[in-house]
Amino acid sequence: MKRDIFSLKGKVALVTGGNQGIGKVVAGYLADAGAHIVIFDLNDASAVAEAIAKEYGVQAAALVVDVTDPQAVEEAIQKAAGIMGTLDLLFNNAGICLHKPALEVSPQEWLKVIDVNLNGIYYVATAFARYLVAHGKTGNVVNTASMSGTIVNIPQGQASYNASKAAVAHLSKSLAVEWAPLGIRVNSISPGYIRTEMTGTVRKDWQDYWVSTIPFRRMGTPEELAGAVIYLLSDASTYTSGHDMIIDGCFTVV
Repeated sequence: MKRDIFSLKGKVALVTGGNQGIGKVVAGYLADAGAHIVIFDLNDASAVAEAIAKEYGVQAAALVVDVTDPQAVEEAIQKAAGIMGTLDLLFNNAGICLHKPALEVSPQEWLKVIDVNLNGIYYVATAFARYLVAHGKTGNVVNTASMSGTIVNIPQGQASYNASKAAVAHLSKSLAVEWAPLGIRVNSISPGYIRTEMTGTVRKDWQDYWVSTIPFRRMGTPEELAGAVIYLLSDASTYTSGHDMIIDGCFTVV
């Protein structure tokens, strides 16, 4: 390409929930596109960061961060910027899922899902944006929502997850409009059923049912989300903000 508009070379990308699954895989692809990587995770992702740095020849670091703690998030943003010299991009991906019928979900369980999936996204996005504004920078955010914010999954009950992810998609649109004058773009991806450590622990009969209802007749892989994230974080999408990209093997189409 004469103009590599998909390149992230020289940028610093923050990835939350990067110790495993979608976050881990996409972090590697962002590094392959040239970005230096900082991982926030509730678990120590130092080994993941070291592997990324070795494979792709970029700088990579990992910080143990609870995204539901706004003060800890603010401090981690500053620490990450200090380690890497700056911050440019955010893949806001940390999340959890609870497969439980609504009538059996305790208030504490409901609050935990909302706290991680919605509040955590908000705390990290706003702390990141405050850093950009304070340093006179523009930047891009991609939040991980879900097709579950558009449709209702069956046979499992997961109202808490569905509600949280619908909120993430609309939060992304709201922030996109608010932050457009600041030069900060905000988009979201909405994956369908993706084969990860998380989905791998789900009942086999549920997994079989999901696959039978997906037109592609298979789950997706984290690798199949990476291109969308790179597009939305790169200069290939400079006129795209407030968009929720559904990546689901046609599941929500039929």
